[in-house]
Order: sequence, then C-alpha cells, then structure tokens
Amino acid sequence: MVTTWLVVGLGNPGPDYATHRHNVGYLVVNELARRAHATFSKMRLMPLEAAQTRISASGIGGVGADADKAILLKSRTFMNESGRAVGKAVRYFNLSPEQVVVIHDELDIDFATLRLKLGGGDNGHNGLKSIRAALGSGNFYRVRFGIGRPPGRQEPHQFVLSGFNAAQRKTLDADVARAADAVETLLTQGLERAQNQFNS
Repeated sequence: MVTTWLVVGLGNPGPDYATHRHNVGYLVVNELARRAHATFSKMRLMPLEAAQTRISASGIGGVGADADKAILLKSRTFMNESGRAVGKAVRYFNLSPEQVVVIHDELDIDFATLRLKLGGGDNGHNGLKSIRAALGSGNFYRVRFGIGRPPGRQEPHQFVLSGFNAAQRKTLDADVARAADAVETLLTQGLERAQNQFNS
C-alpha cells in the first residue's frame, strides 16, 4: 500500500534568515529536494512552498510500484505560525498526523546530534507548538537537529536567530546530509531502524 508523507522543514522565510540556526529544517528539506531533483513551488492560496516526489527502497526520488509519495514542505509563515502551513497541507492532502515528519532545530542537544522520535511535547519550540495546535495532536514524527545551548548569557531567541560559528560551518553540509539520510531511513525502513542508526 502506497503511503503519502509530508516532510516539513521548519524555518523562517526570506534571505535575512537563511543562514540562521533556526532554519536548519529548511536546509535539510532543500537537500532532500536536491537529491530527488524536485523543485519547490508555491501552492495556490497556501502560505507554503512544496516539492512533490516519490521515495522507495532506493531512496528519495525513487520509482516503482511500491514507491511512497513524499511532499517536501517549507512554510512561508514565520516559525511561530508554522502550524498554519502544515495544517493546510495536512487537510489538502487528507493526511493524518502520523504521516507528518517535522525537521527542526533543538537547543537541548549538542550541535549536529540527531534524535528521531514520534510524538512528545514541544519543549518550548514555538514552531512545534503551532503545529501541535493546528493538528490537534503532537503525534507526528520529529527529526531533531541539535544546535546546542547559547554561550554565556545570550538569550535563546537571539541564539537561534544567529548564524552557525566557523567550526560548525565547516561540517554543516555533511551534517545536513546526514540528517537527510536519517529522514530517508525513517520513511523507508521505519522509526526503530532510523533511531538505531542515527540517534546519538
């Protein structure tokens, strides 16, 4: 049976935010779209951009009768209103929360550490809070990309809206690629296999 997945990368729209820690979800869905040779386009009357592809055992962009559908999504709202875009997409494609994967930055784990899970709270993340409210459920998959805690007395909201440091930038492309690998494994082999391979 073919499944449709909605893979959401969280972030803030526009060039002013493109390199911020808060936008790592965008970076990962951009990498998935690149692998699939898929192009993002605006959806009519919806505050989002989407790229549609397939995913099979051979990975994102795969073909075949057993290939699931994968809709890659970037909200064009700001982070705190991410649920507006995700809720509209879930209703439009007639999906359940369990068919949604959200990729987001996570303050409470070290830089580039990945943690995958199904369900849970929002842990102070306003993007997740907005999605939970829009879906009426927190029972969606999360791919958490660690950005670490802010240094010194810097406020968390200032930290997430700032760029990666020089050392982090050196490995960022590889770290984003690993997060994209984790998403592919989650969709093709299931949560337990993905957790065993990528959670650290």
